[in-house]
Amino acid sequence: MNIIIIEDEKPAARRLNRMLQNLGIEVNVMLHSVQESIAWFVENQHPDLIFLDIQLSDGLSFEIFESIEIKSAIIFTTAYDEYALQAFKLNSIDYLLKPIDDEDLENAIKKYKERVSENKNVSIDFDDIKKLLIHPIEREYKKRFTIKVGQHLKIIPIEAIECFYSENKGTYIHTTEGRDYLIDLTLEQLEPELAPDTFFRTSRKFYVNINAIKDIISYTNSRLQIKLNSYNFQDVIVSRERVKDFKNWIA
Repeated sequence: MNIIIIEDEKPAARRLNRMLQNLGIEVNVMLHSVQESIAWFVENQHPDLIFLDIQLSDGLSFEIFESIEIKSAIIFTTAYDEYALQAFKLNSIDYLLKPIDDEDLENAIKKYKERVSENKNVSIDFDDIKKLLIHPIEREYKKRFTIKVGQHLKIIPIEAIECFYSENKGTYIHTTEGRDYLIDLTLEQLEPELAPDTFFRTSRKFYVNINAIKDIISYTNSRLQIKLNSYNFQDVIVSRERVKDFKNWIA
């Protein structure tokens, strides 16, 4: 079985690769962007199965299939919630919500093998995906976080959060009051919980609240630096591959 992973978060790609190896499945290639994937598909035989993240660093993954006609089977590995995916779930093998569960992954592989053995169609209609991503289904995002502070629980409303950031393998909330609180979630796990019109992931280390941005400054290597109202411990940089999406986000 010829398998590739398309995932812009390299730690997530490596974790999925290890999980597949534990199931006795070898991954042939790991790709990390739209443009890298297009270039690879032009030069190589298309795989039997693709593990596909929807939102890549340089765009949405359906852009790959606008450029290249691909008939590979797809298993989605995405932070989009299950209700948003129901519209095209029947046209795909399966979808795995991050963080991926071992049992869910094993079941998805079994489903793929069953469809192949029964000679059922395993290709995807990407027009349906594109329509869904342009007109996403309404959903509820997280409105507050509950943090344990000593023997007390502190409720932090989402409006009081300037940014989320990672440091020393921990994830922190920085509030408009200038306080920092450790939370038991990774930035990847936060993604489906945060309203995309309010929070943007500027890099691997930061999610910023649009209402907390004080200034935006041109930075080296075509990047941007963001000044927040109170957070000033580290430079908040928009990575070069995310600058275009960031500019669209604040427009």
